[in-house]
Amino acid sequence: MNTALLVIDVQQGLCEGEHDAFESQQVIARINKVSEKARAAGAVVIFIQHESKSGYLEFGTDAWQLAHGLHVEPTDLCIRKTTPDSFHRTELEGVLTQHAVANLVICGMHTEFCVDTTTRRALALGYPVVLVEDAHTTEGNEHLSAAQIIRHHNDTLTNIRSFGPRVRAISTENLRIGA
Repeated sequence: MNTALLVIDVQQGLCEGEHDAFESQQVIARINKVSEKARAAGAVVIFIQHESKSGYLEFGTDAWQLAHGLHVEPTDLCIRKTTPDSFHRTELEGVLTQHAVANLVICGMHTEFCVDTTTRRALALGYPVVLVEDAHTTEGNEHLSAAQIIRHHNDTLTNIRSFGPRVRAISTENLRIGA
């Protein structure tokens, strides 16, 4: 299997309390379905966790931990990051190379930051991406609702043509991972 699933920043601090993302519990349920499909197909499942040196999402704090309800198996991999780009100053690219990964499936949080940046970087590195269109979310902001941001990114990312590899937006239900 030459596919990896990247589950980006599905952490307690982004799914609970003050910073609870839009429909976070429904998105976690969908991510669990996606990761189940990935494991059944023999894909590499990688959980990526954002961290800061102090304050919000500080390494090791409750907020930094993976979200309650997220299914993680002992065979899954975990990668820590400090920027919106899951490749920048992390071992992600090396892990993908080690596992001969040629295709990525991406889901997680926050749509307009880490999901967007990681997807664009993946394209620049030559990876075709399936963006699970109903398995990424955000908080929203003063100008756009979370639902608007999600729809916008599903449309925008799938229209990027300049890198060569493309993004396809597919729902959890319609996602097929396999040869």
